[in-house]
Amino acid sequence: MTTSHLNDAVGLGDLDPSTNPARDATNFRRIIAARKQVDTAKQELQEAVNAARASGDSWTVIGAALDISKQAAYQRFGKRQA
Repeated sequence: MTTSHLNDAVGLGDLDPSTNPARDATNFRRIIAARKQVDTAKQELQEAVNAARASGDSWTVIGAALDISKQAAYQRFGKRQA
């Protein structure tokens, strides 16, 4: 069943608790919390790389800390200094 909802981006409006009363939103909330943690970690990593660069650390050092090459570190973090 494919249904498009303008105001229900996650599709929860289609859930009918009477058909499966044992189901709750525990896993849904867990996924949301994990996604938020990933977003926070990405932001923290970008800020740490920015701080390292501002302190004069090379892409070689940053790459080593990330366990990637200096080229990969630059490609991932070098162009966005947010």
